[in-house]
Amino acid sequence: MTAPLRVGIAGLGRLGKRHAEQLARRTQGAQLVAACSPVAAELAWAREHLGVASLHEDFDTFVRNPGLDAVVLVTPTTLHAGQAIAALEAGKHVFIEKPLSLDVATCERVEAVAHQHPGLVAMVGFVRRFDTSYAQARADIEAGAIGRPFLVRSQTCDMNDADGFFVNFAPTSGGIFMDCSVHDIDLARWMLGNPKATRAFASGTIALHPRLADHGDVDNGLAIVEFEGGARAVFYASRTMAHGHETSTEVIGTAGALSVGVGAHRDRLQTRDASGVHHRVLSDFFERFGDAFRQEIEHFVAACRGAAPVLTLSDATEATRIGQAITRSLKSGLPEVIK
Repeated sequence: MTAPLRVGIAGLGRLGKRHAEQLARRTQGAQLVAACSPVAAELAWAREHLGVASLHEDFDTFVRNPGLDAVVLVTPTTLHAGQAIAALEAGKHVFIEKPLSLDVATCERVEAVAHQHPGLVAMVGFVRRFDTSYAQARADIEAGAIGRPFLVRSQTCDMNDADGFFVNFAPTSGGIFMDCSVHDIDLARWMLGNPKATRAFASGTIALHPRLADHGDVDNGLAIVEFEGGARAVFYASRTMAHGHETSTEVIGTAGALSVGVGAHRDRLQTRDASGVHHRVLSDFFERFGDAFRQEIEHFVAACRGAAPVLTLSDATEATRIGQAITRSLKSGLPEVIK
């Protein structure tokens, strides 16, 4: 039988821990053999809870480990590109959490290095492509179910966090559009058949978290992106929902429309009583996309074994190109040409 893919993970924050548990306990064909973090408590967690024996504080030592076939990067965004390049040059397959980088030139540099290593898989984690409902929507569009798609309306809206975790994250997040809407940007390109973006306009407001003004960011943002051929996309990102997490997308075509995730339903249960009609709502993106995260890592492992990957680094570069144009428009108040 084929030996398992020996995987190491760098970054063991809240998402990194989920990826680590997935690799250690639920991904067939993979074995989590190493972990890297500058935080001693995170390495202790990997040893005690997952039985990982090879633990590293230094990334360069970690990535050069000859006992690794692949690495998963769940580190701060500012480290993604450099660490991805180091992994490829060390002969490792690499999975990178989104975004690949906060600037297009750096994304293109990673692409150039990846082209020099055609036998290695380099994949960015646009997890929504692995959600069953979104995958079905894409298949239906390809089959002509709604005619020619020409408009996408998509949103990523998080429940308000009174503690302001994302406010503290704002200096390095790239802004609300790069942090939240990059998923919607990738979905729009995917649903529309990957047209070239030509122009963007954005606006936003601070509803609840005034400290974001210090970082030129907002807690609610709107953007419109124009594409060659006439297609359009409208994005809404929010950090202030009162009820819970709500990710939803609508695609409108010449012969119909389809939508995914409208209503933030946790399940199919609906209650009717004297106070009204109710359903339980999703708490966060982990709850909404837990199964998609599992399928995403399984796909990466399969790609390392020879299956054709459904995501390329160019997809990540285009998402950054559009996201950066939206962010520039938000700050200038003017439309931004996308080159």
